[in-house]
Amino acid sequence: MTRRDALDMFLLSAFWGVSFLLIRYSGEVFPPVWVALLRSVCGALVLFAALRLGRHSLPPVRLWRPLLLVALFNNVLPWTFFAWGEQTVSSNIAAIINATTPLFALLIGLTLRESRLRSPIIAGVFLGLGGVALTVSGGLGGGHATVQGAIVLLIASLGYAVATTIAKRTLAGLDSVGLATTQLGLSALMLLPIALGGAHPATLTTRAVVSVIFLGVVGSGLAYLLYYGLLARVSPTQLTAVTYALPVWGLGWAALAGEPVGVISLVGVIVVLAGLGLINLPPRRPRPAPST
Repeated sequence: MTRRDALDMFLLSAFWGVSFLLIRYSGEVFPPVWVALLRSVCGALVLFAALRLGRHSLPPVRLWRPLLLVALFNNVLPWTFFAWGEQTVSSNIAAIINATTPLFALLIGLTLRESRLRSPIIAGVFLGLGGVALTVSGGLGGGHATVQGAIVLLIASLGYAVATTIAKRTLAGLDSVGLATTQLGLSALMLLPIALGGAHPATLTTRAVVSVIFLGVVGSGLAYLLYYGLLARVSPTQLTAVTYALPVWGLGWAALAGEPVGVISLVGVIVVLAGLGLINLPPRRPRPAPST
């Protein structure tokens, strides 16, 4: 891994990590669907500019069904649900719950027989889910989370995992920038009529407007460019380091913003990261048979 790769991974984890706090700030004024819509629009504009400047190609029209499904499960549903869930759950707990995405992806892979069941994986899944449960219980006790909000955030994380599975099966090999641009464009188109027909934003505040723009431009548009650029240069295993950093960034940004961070949340992060570490342990190579 080069110095540039390390810097890009640091920036990517920071951009995604601060998104949970920006979602909370945006939700002070914008209804959840509007947060998801504006995030999609701002991110799509950044990606469209990169598409034109880099002469990337859009996916073929024949793939419209999986493209719609990926946009639904990777953007429309989770971005709306995270904005909804963070109305009653603090941003640092939301960041930790988001760490269940690879756990859900693994469980889906096991169900579809795309992953092999090993003892470290079983232990990692239970440990990761236990860490999330510990975090949520601490949030409930401290008044920083509700059961409904936690369930909504878990559904959002499951959506990310479903989208990953669909994309791996149907959209592999496509131009990554073109795919991301299409994904956010379709997300905006799906969200627009829902937003216009539902509750509208209250009196706008500078913090909410700046937060939702930053969320779309940096947390979505630039973050996607960094992610796909890294994926072309480093291995998927190396890129999983970003997953480990997100809960830590979530706690750090929340603490800087004055959001209370409990001891149980810190313990929960450690337990979740330990679970993810077990899941990503490489399988042991069989020992060579002794020569006779």
